[in-house]
Amino acid sequence: MRRRGIRRRAAAVTAVLLATAALQSLAAPVRAAADAPGAADTAAVDLTTSRAIWIDRDTVAWNGVDGAASTQLLASEDGSLTVRDGTLSGDDERWIRLGRTALTDAQKARFPHLEDYTAWSVDPRDRDRVRAALRGQLVAAQRAADGTVLAATGVQTAGVLDDLYRGAAKAELGPVFHHGRPALNVWAPTARSVSLELDGSTVAMRRDDATGVWSVTGPASWTGKSYRYVVKVWAPSVREVVTNKVTDPSSVALTADSGRSLVVDLDDPSLAPAGWAGLRKPRAVALRDAQIQELHVRDFSVEDRTSRHPGTYLAFTDKDSDGSRHLRRLARAGTSYVHLLPVFDIAGIPERTADQAVPACALPSYPADSGRQQECVAKTAAQDAYNWGYEPYHFTVPEGSYATDPDGTARTVEFRRMVQALNQDGLRVVMDVVYNHTAAAGQAGTSVLDRIVPGYYQRLLADGSVANSTCCANTATENTMMGKLVVDSVVTWARQYKVDGFRFDLMGHQPKANLLAVRQALDALTPAKDGVDGKRIILYGEGWNFGEVADNARFTQATQANMAGTDIATFSDRARDAVRGGSPFDADPRVQGFGSGLYTDPNTSPANGTTEEQKARLLHYQDLVKVGLTGSLKDFTFTDTSGERVSGAGVDYNGAPAGYADAPGDALAYADAHDNESLFDALAYKLPAGTSPADRARMQVLAMATATLSQGPALSQAGTDLLRSKSLDRNSFDSGDWFNAIHWNCADGNGFGRGLPPAADNQSKWQYAKALLTTVRAGCPQITAASAAYRDLLRIRTTEDTFSLRTAAQVQDRLSFPLSGTHETPGVVTMALGDLVVVFNATPQQQRQRIGRLAGTPYHLHPVQAAGADPVVKTSRYERRTGTFTVPARTVAVFRS
Repeated sequence: MRRRGIRRRAAAVTAVLLATAALQSLAAPVRAAADAPGAADTAAVDLTTSRAIWIDRDTVAWNGVDGAASTQLLASEDGSLTVRDGTLSGDDERWIRLGRTALTDAQKARFPHLEDYTAWSVDPRDRDRVRAALRGQLVAAQRAADGTVLAATGVQTAGVLDDLYRGAAKAELGPVFHHGRPALNVWAPTARSVSLELDGSTVAMRRDDATGVWSVTGPASWTGKSYRYVVKVWAPSVREVVTNKVTDPSSVALTADSGRSLVVDLDDPSLAPAGWAGLRKPRAVALRDAQIQELHVRDFSVEDRTSRHPGTYLAFTDKDSDGSRHLRRLARAGTSYVHLLPVFDIAGIPERTADQAVPACALPSYPADSGRQQECVAKTAAQDAYNWGYEPYHFTVPEGSYATDPDGTARTVEFRRMVQALNQDGLRVVMDVVYNHTAAAGQAGTSVLDRIVPGYYQRLLADGSVANSTCCANTATENTMMGKLVVDSVVTWARQYKVDGFRFDLMGHQPKANLLAVRQALDALTPAKDGVDGKRIILYGEGWNFGEVADNARFTQATQANMAGTDIATFSDRARDAVRGGSPFDADPRVQGFGSGLYTDPNTSPANGTTEEQKARLLHYQDLVKVGLTGSLKDFTFTDTSGERVSGAGVDYNGAPAGYADAPGDALAYADAHDNESLFDALAYKLPAGTSPADRARMQVLAMATATLSQGPALSQAGTDLLRSKSLDRNSFDSGDWFNAIHWNCADGNGFGRGLPPAADNQSKWQYAKALLTTVRAGCPQITAASAAYRDLLRIRTTEDTFSLRTAAQVQDRLSFPLSGTHETPGVVTMALGDLVVVFNATPQQQRQRIGRLAGTPYHLHPVQAAGADPVVKTSRYERRTGTFTVPARTVAVFRS
């Protein structure tokens, strides 16, 4: 997925002026006259915004106007407060008087983005009105001494709701069963009323005034029935009181297309596949050693002719399919986890097969460089069966389009069967979770949270609009109940579906504290009590720093540097960019890097610069690769290519420290993932046009090796070892099966040349893509060779203890780059690691690497490679007398003493 405060004002308010204003009629309309003394511009009277922020029961932060005589909150049960031609009026408004105060240090720490705001305290005489006021329309207003309105705006209320309803954090929400009887519980503190619509009939619900939770308990016969909540509530997005019929935010089961929630007990034995209770998991692998395959459920099997359940959860139970066989080969070689792209309930896919559109064209009939394929796919993209899934609808229900029947609990059973099958194949399961945004907000049809507690669950900007820096409607995980939703949801997936790990999308948009709460909650799960060992569950995510939360603007973020030392890893983009070259967002995709021929095998792009510029950039890239090989450790010291002694944090990455990790396991290495071009496609752009298929395959393996042979965990997009292509598509989230499917059988190709990639995200690159699609080739010899060579490296990585060092001190002691410095060979990185020497030769020539201090020490090619699948690496040599390692072109060779 792709991806500040307002200044303080000063105003003197005397007790006399405040008393005078208070005597004005509370119900009579007042006018914001432009010619009144001290009046604000009429733009200051704007109820379409919510610039006042009620942070706790006693305090409102708002930068209004200068010269106001009084400041107050106006509350209206029926939402009748309006502005027309500068006039503020309402039928039933009630006042809460505000007095000037200052934010405390504690409040500034809780709301750092408000530190320069003017603060207003709730008059003690009006504190008994606060709870009632929050259940209707709220307006913050300022007036002149004669009652003229100088400023008026809506009010953000998340902070005060957290303060008033703290007990809700311990409430059990959603369907909860006790002795077979279901209770349904929903948090809706601002609602005027909430009732339960159960199978077409309406049932009253009871409000707990202390928590804001509405509840109802029913008989056992409710089990399996469909339900919605009927919520009457003030909705700021449309500025009126609405009655919403909405599904349960804490749903655990749904009807097709998320039309209704279902009263379901996930502990019901009928929902467990045979052997579920006694499921034996593969050996737990520490996060620092995790080798992960990132995989989309539909990509896995939809074009696998050997699968009996293509495109579904059950495809993983097809043990004789090409896809399952390949996953088992990877597991035997050392892959420990399959990371599933989003499999929670997704808003963007019709769940019934009959409702899913199919491209009407004969896609295979068009030329490899044709634009017809993408044009045809685009026509059905909005209604087809494909989406990456980063469109959360219900966070804790499996997606229905991957089930054989989306209407009911089949998705629960089949999801469990998928986890069971993958575990039986020797693979643990990671879920990609997306708690940083929702598919929609406000009154949109796929908005759930915001239609129950409007303005609470979404992160609001200074004017009250919803932030969407993550692509969609950002969630406010810093708010107590949104943070609770995250923890509760993750624990449910862990306990009820035996998920072994979680990857957090755009994790940097969440507070570090929330992720630590997730870690703590998982650590409390035990096999005896919960059926899972929560301490063995791994966590990692995207720790990018951007948007309205950037640089810890609202809280301490879960970013790369901040998460070091937490046992929660973050993706490290440093070595990825160095290996591939440039950035995924370069206008010219031919910018080269360490693994794509920069300087040593240049292409014709002027974007690469002069020969001297290429050499300088390549050498810097090599330093970035070295930092990556250490596990992105910030304090690891080594000699860089300029001859200086530097730390990992002292190596520059686009103005940021390259090293940020405290220990191996803090950073996750990768060369490609679902975002941006696949590795094969990136290399197709970057390697010289005349590069042979065999050499393309060798460069693919070398690029993967920089992640696989690093300290700490590594991730690879499924199919990358098979040279997987998406026909140069850089953003295939909605590009359909045609561009996304994995081809496990090399006879079906690797996906390259299936037409020009979709215009929406790729048209600017068509000028480079068109010639490549008809000339670049990869056949069975290259595909099978690359996969076998990668599996050999996996075996080495997962059987040699020196790739699994526990501390930064151990890495400093046992890992070095003995040839780093001013005489370092461009295009070659040589790493000494305990009794191993690893040479990454990314050049098109054989290279000799002499390490004088090793002269006399016996080394030989690692037994795995010596007996392995790659005949080229077997020609590597070691000269004991001089300590010289000779490695063929485009090869990674591992030597052992």
